[in-house]
Amino acid sequence: MVNSRSRLPVIFATITALGVLLPLMMMVTISLNPDEQDILISMGSIRSFIPQTLSLQNYADIWLDPQQPFARTMLNTLIITLSTLGLSVLLNSMAAFVLAQGTLSVRKPVLLLIVATLAVPAESLVLPQLMMAAWAGIIDTYTVQILPGIANAMSIFLFYQFFSRIPKDLIEAARLDGFSFFQVWRFIAMPLSKPVISAVAILQFLEVWNAYLWPVMVTRGPEVRPLTVAMASYFGTNQRIPWGDVMAFAVSMAVPVILFFIIMQRQFIASVMSAGVKG
Repeated sequence: MVNSRSRLPVIFATITALGVLLPLMMMVTISLNPDEQDILISMGSIRSFIPQTLSLQNYADIWLDPQQPFARTMLNTLIITLSTLGLSVLLNSMAAFVLAQGTLSVRKPVLLLIVATLAVPAESLVLPQLMMAAWAGIIDTYTVQILPGIANAMSIFLFYQFFSRIPKDLIEAARLDGFSFFQVWRFIAMPLSKPVISAVAILQFLEVWNAYLWPVMVTRGPEVRPLTVAMASYFGTNQRIPWGDVMAFAVSMAVPVILFFIIMQRQFIASVMSAGVKG
């Protein structure tokens, strides 16, 4: 009885891992198969999870297509995502530190108002934002894709949760040593908040990298178009969608996200474990 109970977590973990990995295995396997007919035949069988052929033809079709410059859209996506991420961490952490350690009497109401915005559907804000972007003359630019993603209520809340747990004695000691409020944030709060920065970075990286509705509304050509819009445009122009090319495009989009998570995973896991212990 004890052994069966001890095996349950392993069984559940295995099932969960398979549920996550099997679609990825199928995606990679199909992306390496240049034979469209063979792909259709192997669908629904074990062959769709195990590579039978190893070819980069599908990737060459995507990366070298002159009509849809993949390298350009990848660069656009990296510029938009990393710019949004850097500005978001910087500004949201500042706002959270003021709310957590500042002296303003309206800190709590402001925080509640910020958290309440999480209940507002993002789609309901698209039209007002589009009108503001058109008025500002920034349609079809990097700027219009970066600005809306900088202020993030969830990021502010996560930073606030961490900053509010910093001991007051540490803050007061720094102030006695001559640190300004800004210097306390820069030299004490931010170095301590690496796990939270990692968590915020991963969450926002995924959000911005996979954004589609806003970019498709504010971009007109491939000059500043991100990968998500380019993928829809690429396969929307073809009446017959080649599954190998679709999966090659999907794998190419997923690889930077996986690499980013691998780089940030240590701090991200530390953030989750810290939240579980202190929460």
